[in-house]
Amino acid sequence: MGRAKIKGLYEAHLPVSNLENSIKFYKKLDLEIAYQNDKLAFFWIEKGKSWLGLWKTNHVEIPYHPSIRHVALQIDIEDMTSAKDWLNSKGIEIRTTFDLTEEQQPLVLDNNPQAHAAIYFDDPDGNALELVAPLRLDFEGYFGDMSLEDWYRRNTAHN
Repeated sequence: MGRAKIKGLYEAHLPVSNLENSIKFYKKLDLEIAYQNDKLAFFWIEKGKSWLGLWKTNHVEIPYHPSIRHVALQIDIEDMTSAKDWLNSKGIEIRTTFDLTEEQQPLVLDNNPQAHAAIYFDDPDGNALELVAPLRLDFEGYFGDMSLEDWYRRNTAHN
């Protein structure tokens, strides 16, 4: 029997109440529109490889839960330290999460065996967006969530 090797995630979808406002917001993130009609817009995440669909709907009223209204967008770790200022310069507020303040973000999440840096914010409809960059895939042991600044301080002190 044949086999289909999964190569990546091609698309994700979010509900939006005002497509025009959402298009303006996602353009602020420097995403390019791939397709648009009066009820739907697709933005390229990586052109030809993955995209994000925004659907005009009244289902935006569904209470937020990470399993239904959350998308994480990968960036290079070198860009993570400037991501907060970049978002703020576009009028996008950082969302306090995991008991860490905006000042403590970007943060590092301990999802053993992977550690990754992240910063969280919302789109105009309260869909949770995350900029994320992997730090390590081979980490052993629990260290707890911390700021990226603390992560660098702790991991350069031992080298």
